[in-house]
Amino acid sequence: MLKEEYFFVRILAALIPGIVFFYLVSGDHMISVLGTVYFLLYLTICLLNIFYKKLNAYRFKGYTGLLIYLLFFFLGGLLTFMNKEELKPDYFTKKTVDYLKVMVNSEPVFSKGILRLKVKIISGYLENKPVKLSGQILLSIKTDSFKPLKLRYGDELFILAKYSAVEPPYNPGEFNFKQWLAIQNIYEQAFINQNQFIKTGRNTGNPMLRFAINWREQQVIKYRKYIKNDEAFAVASTLILGYRADLSAETLSAYAKTGTIHALSVSGSHVAIIFFALDFLLVFLDKQKALKIFKFMLICTLIWIYALITGLSPSVVRAAIMITIFIIAKTFAQNKNSYNILAFAAFCQLIYQPFLIWDPGFQLSYLSVFGLLYLQPKIYNWIYLENTWLNKIWELTALSIAAQLATFPLCVYYFHQFPVYFLLGNLFISLPLMIIMVLGIVILLPFSGKLTPLFEWIIVTTNQVLKWIAGLPYATFSSWWITLPGLILLSLSLAFFVYAMAKYNKTFLFAAMLTFIIYQSVLSYDRYKAARQQKIIFFTLRKNYAAAFIQGYQAILLTDLNHDDQTFHFSVKPALDQLQVSHISIMHLKTDTIISNFIFQNQQIIFHGYKILIIDESWNNKKVQAAGKFNAIWLTGNTTFKIENLPEEIQYENIILDATNKDYKIERFKKNEYNYKARLQILKKNPAYLVQSTE
Repeated sequence: MLKEEYFFVRILAALIPGIVFFYLVSGDHMISVLGTVYFLLYLTICLLNIFYKKLNAYRFKGYTGLLIYLLFFFLGGLLTFMNKEELKPDYFTKKTVDYLKVMVNSEPVFSKGILRLKVKIISGYLENKPVKLSGQILLSIKTDSFKPLKLRYGDELFILAKYSAVEPPYNPGEFNFKQWLAIQNIYEQAFINQNQFIKTGRNTGNPMLRFAINWREQQVIKYRKYIKNDEAFAVASTLILGYRADLSAETLSAYAKTGTIHALSVSGSHVAIIFFALDFLLVFLDKQKALKIFKFMLICTLIWIYALITGLSPSVVRAAIMITIFIIAKTFAQNKNSYNILAFAAFCQLIYQPFLIWDPGFQLSYLSVFGLLYLQPKIYNWIYLENTWLNKIWELTALSIAAQLATFPLCVYYFHQFPVYFLLGNLFISLPLMIIMVLGIVILLPFSGKLTPLFEWIIVTTNQVLKWIAGLPYATFSSWWITLPGLILLSLSLAFFVYAMAKYNKTFLFAAMLTFIIYQSVLSYDRYKAARQQKIIFFTLRKNYAAAFIQGYQAILLTDLNHDDQTFHFSVKPALDQLQVSHISIMHLKTDTIISNFIFQNQQIIFHGYKILIIDESWNNKKVQAAGKFNAIWLTGNTTFKIENLPEEIQYENIILDATNKDYKIERFKKNEYNYKARLQILKKNPAYLVQSTE
């Protein structure tokens, strides 16, 4: 096959490393340097083409190719810096203002009394004089239950110019919320009460996006009117409209454990279902070129109408763009190489928004489609079946295996689990998903409400079957943590193996086995370290306390959290999962405990020779009766006891303040830090305190 057929694949191979490299290398003045380098490369390539014959440039084809690669590599860097808002001269943190004029730039999300929304800064005001500003903020508004707050996309607000940087993850394994917002160009956040902003009454948002969001709200109201079962309503709204309704934890877990969680995210698969359904229904238009063009325009129009119904959510827009480009290329382009078309779609999206390269949805979408293009035909050809229905079942099975294989390493890296029964789950949900998608859209049409009972029954039955599959023994490998080197090794091993099986190449098969052995060796070494580990983690929380005493695969967790608490699952459990802890004993500081090498008695903890003295509210107005040498004293419960009153017989190396202590007390310790003969460990807005070895 000619190299020209892979033109966009080749330039994408240069553009992506450029985006990644220059995203990690920041600098205010690099954009001018990059611009100069890019211009010189572009000028050189143009001159080589103009004077191609005079210079006999064919002799330097290799160097010309290298120049083209460099051109797109630096283009990636240039796009990165041009899209990084914090580097702009008028970025709002670089100027001092009293007030900010902002526009609601996303659909507000309400949860537990807090309304969260992304706002775009229009301008600032200093002493009532306007100041040109740019940037975005994540705004959290504490709402009043007696006075419901109604904000929509495009609403214009005035808020105080009080904000802070988005906090990084403080505990090991914790979700990096700061990084997730950074790829959306948001680096600051603000917290206000409901009475601390002024709504101007103007709506300055994009009219098309505002129309799409309002239209989706109307469709959600229709679903709420027709569908009586709350769980069916939540699934229908999420699956078809992309409206994040309150799905129960049980249902979410069932979809995750069966490998069908993708069905709940309106994305490429949903748009693909609509495309294939329309392509099948309009197949009679393929007979003439004029009718084929009409078919293309009709399908594109209907796909974008569906995107409008979903509120033009980013994942749907991404999928719609990808499929639109795919249809255009298939309809008009002479070069119908699917990989080149897929690369062209990715190229167009990255030119517009280079930070998409960090988006897991973007990565998984393109990997999944690549798996369908490359792997599915090869897997399907493994078995030949004459029976039509068995052949269809095998075709769907091959489809599921291909998509799962292509995305397997990345799914494990991001979600730390692998569904064992993904074949059964995906094979089962394939047909119901198509019916749910078609019926769900039909019900939104006038005079189609009579189909609602059937629609609701299909969703409820689908959920019940998926819950049954999720309840089967060994339904999922959970808490599977791999590092970035592990991801690279696993991906290489899988890629080598797939290519070796496709081309019957022994060299690549050997490379796959060798890479997998290296990967398994790394895993074995990690398991060996985990089996011998002895460490203590004092977690950084907002209002609670938690300390894990880890020995091998077991941990004793002293905390005032329950295992059902969101804080436990968000801030504590990921760290224990990452350390391969399989058994957690949850206890609190009110009960004395003696287990193996862990002793908690008389306000003292001894763990493999590491001694901790606990000072809590029980010490208030009491005489100290402890003595000895401690590795740390742990202040908790906002005790009024003053550390200065400790007798000289008590010696200590560290002072640990957890988040149960009030802010004013923590500030007092910070101011007097130099007066203490110990290191101060504050477990609030600081990294967790880790004692690596207790011996």
